[in-house]
Amino acid sequence: MEKIIRQIKFIFSDKNLRNKIYFTLIVFFIFRIFSFLPVPAINLEKLRILFSNNQFLSLLDIFSGGTLINFSVMALGLNPYINASIIFQLMTILFPQLEQLAKEGEYGKYKINQYTRILTLPLTIIQAIGIYVFLRNQNIINNLNFIEFLSFVLTISAGTFILVWFGELISEYGLGNGISLLILSGIVGRLPVVFSKTITIINQEMFFNILFFLILSLFVISGVVFINEAIRKIPIFYAKRIKGNKMYQAANTYLPLKLNQAGVIPIIFAVSFVLFPQIVGNFFVNFKNQIIVSIGKFLVNFFSPTGFFYNFIYFFLVVGFTYFYTIIVFNPQKISEEIQKNGGFIPGIRPGTATKEFLNNVVYKITSVGALFLGLIAILPVIMSKITGINNLIIGGTGILIVVSVILETFKMIEAQLVMKNYDKFIK
Repeated sequence: MEKIIRQIKFIFSDKNLRNKIYFTLIVFFIFRIFSFLPVPAINLEKLRILFSNNQFLSLLDIFSGGTLINFSVMALGLNPYINASIIFQLMTILFPQLEQLAKEGEYGKYKINQYTRILTLPLTIIQAIGIYVFLRNQNIINNLNFIEFLSFVLTISAGTFILVWFGELISEYGLGNGISLLILSGIVGRLPVVFSKTITIINQEMFFNILFFLILSLFVISGVVFINEAIRKIPIFYAKRIKGNKMYQAANTYLPLKLNQAGVIPIIFAVSFVLFPQIVGNFFVNFKNQIIVSIGKFLVNFFSPTGFFYNFIYFFLVVGFTYFYTIIVFNPQKISEEIQKNGGFIPGIRPGTATKEFLNNVVYKITSVGALFLGLIAILPVIMSKITGINNLIIGGTGILIVVSVILETFKMIEAQLVMKNYDKFIK
């Protein structure tokens, strides 16, 4: 505890870090203001009644940070941008040109980010139209003329792009990954509402169930921290060598491989994918064609957040995206080449291809543990709700996972900057 207090004091003593923290908090504050600016023509009372009777919409509201139940100008949240990011992540594997572009450092990253924003626009417009049709069929919004409809779509689309801009500002001038931090901010902003709903259902019968659920949540948080911090150390030996006019002494070090290389990204990707069929289903059920209505009802029932198939698919999406993202962020070929170039080797493993295959096998094994753990705790709240009968807390399950992971990643970034500052002092 004393160490944490000392670190916090040190953080605020650094002008650069202090300014980044203040900037991030200001953006959070502006985001929360926007989340309470409702779009005109929406009957908020009917909307809240609809949300209270629909668990799927309540789940979406948690990830939007309350912007959906208030139907603010940012009602769609970051979903279109996340969907566009997923599409481009997949396209970098399918198309060699994009894969080559992704390897071109900052320029490649900048261009792919531009393409992602361009793709976000049609996705946002499609989702805005879909949500309008859904609300109109629920009598929450009246029929709009063309000008009013265009204004509605443009307002919702502008809200999403403002939110994306906020995320990029935080990434550039604030602390950590802006998109992840905004999702965290939205979840934390809705926690008081979730807790108040939980308190209203507490009675003598459910007290021990809630207590058990809270204890289990602490174990989940501990597990997330452990998985995020766990690393496999691969020993690397560097022989004595002469390079140019310099002689380098022999050295021993290690390559740290994280148990969960992908962090919180697989959860965000999986949630975006698994919620999409429900959105399509809710859109289809209001058509007049009976075949389309039947398809819509099937999707709604099949992908019910408390149903078996929803959680089965959710589990495997989390596992799949963990492997997928690890393949993208970790390049054993490049690492093996760098080790060989600097005269290093892994004991008992030949440099080059053998080192690459060894690293591939190690990463596959440790990622299997991390992926299965992430998938399990993602669906664990639903399993516990079946045992305890507590439904309101299901909403916070994946939210806890994202909050803990993002906080850990942000603190690591702060620590890295503090270490860099100490090195700068040492050099001076």
